[in-house]
Amino acid sequence: MKVSVTSEIGTLKRLLVHSPDSGLGKVVPSKAQDWLFEDIVHLDTIRKNEYDYYTKILLYFLDPAKIRGRLAEIDHPESKRNFYKPEHEDFFKSDKVIELQWLLAEILADSNIRLKLVASVCAIEGCTYQLQKALMEYDAAELAKTFISGTSRDKQLIFAPIPNFIFTRDIGITIKDHVLLNKPAKKARTREALLARYIFFNHAFFSDYRDKVIELSDTSHHFLLPKEDDERKITLEGGDIMVVSDKHLVVGVSERTSSEAAVKITNKMFEMGLMDKVTIVKIPKKRDYMHIDTVFTQVKRDVWVMLGNFSRKAVKHEDETAVERILEIKKEEKIKILQFHRSNPENPVSFESLEDLLIDISRNDLNCRNEVRFIYSGNNEFPYSAREQWTDSCNLLALKEGVVLGYDRNDKTTEAFRQAGFNIVEVKDLLQQLEDGTTTTASIENTFILMPSAELSRARGGFHCMSMPLWREPIEL
Repeated sequence: MKVSVTSEIGTLKRLLVHSPDSGLGKVVPSKAQDWLFEDIVHLDTIRKNEYDYYTKILLYFLDPAKIRGRLAEIDHPESKRNFYKPEHEDFFKSDKVIELQWLLAEILADSNIRLKLVASVCAIEGCTYQLQKALMEYDAAELAKTFISGTSRDKQLIFAPIPNFIFTRDIGITIKDHVLLNKPAKKARTREALLARYIFFNHAFFSDYRDKVIELSDTSHHFLLPKEDDERKITLEGGDIMVVSDKHLVVGVSERTSSEAAVKITNKMFEMGLMDKVTIVKIPKKRDYMHIDTVFTQVKRDVWVMLGNFSRKAVKHEDETAVERILEIKKEEKIKILQFHRSNPENPVSFESLEDLLIDISRNDLNCRNEVRFIYSGNNEFPYSAREQWTDSCNLLALKEGVVLGYDRNDKTTEAFRQAGFNIVEVKDLLQQLEDGTTTTASIENTFILMPSAELSRARGGFHCMSMPLWREPIEL
């Protein structure tokens, strides 16, 4: 199975996803923030009215044989959603749109892996010996479901769910033909990292790449560091890594990824000869931002979507005076950008603004000769810029260059896309057009696909977060 990612916008051919499981429906308000959610979500709505559209559009673009001609059948009430259930025989089981729970179940069919993983999970979760023995009696599909949802076969919650598993970007990132695994900053994601490690090192899909899986180890004295010395610890999540070209990696330092991790990644990329340039983008450690992909993502080689707070331009306020605008600029939060070159790592290049960096990437890495354009969250208008960034207006997934998925609730950002010359289409309408044959995925270009988002957005992650690309076609330079 091919694994290769050399850009953020090359035509997507294969990715890892995880559809919302029953654990999401068990998040309670008192634990929501511990489990990294801002709110509780309604499980049936997030499944049937929102995420299912994501699955369908991915299949139409990546594996159309699995879905073409079947929309009415899949959505029929008597189907009981079996098409989406990894444990059911009617599951779509695509090797292009790959469900993590399916991969986990397949490796758990091996008794040796099952023994090790049951012991590991039970150690992490503090389970009793009796429960450990009981889990060994589960079949592979049941056990995979339990490891992810935290729910036993008799519907009892035996350990905490891992609701963030739907954000597959954060378990790892594909860098060319290598996979960099994460080291989560929050305890709530420890089990995710463990499950991902077992999948990448044991599933047959990745058998040709096992010597190309990169793990970051802690420093030898990390356990001696005080709790508050977070920057010296190695923490990393995939939302802070962007492969912008085959020679250039962008690494975020954020609430979730430490400076020490950024240093290790940079050194590792240079030692392995994987990258010629690594740019470290340090953003404020705030829940508002979380990862760099909540602040900017790429749409085309000459188009980016970004948050105006880190722009050279001031966010526009209605009826503001010049004095008010200047004062607002002075209050803007700072971003620090340093670019390291493998040929001369002692002399990094600094960038004054995020726009300067993105223009440099478009021109010097992607050979773009057009004017580089920016689409701003909330059309760069206060208070919509901040409101819509919070609901992931900047966290978009490119299915191919110029065709991106985003939330329908971000009205001002959508209008900014329209003003920039993009077609705006609701996913429900597009699916019907693809089913009827009135359009094809090959003919779609310069399009912003609007996805329903009332519940999904409560989880604080967009479609960039909900994808781990394994293979993108290289873009022509």
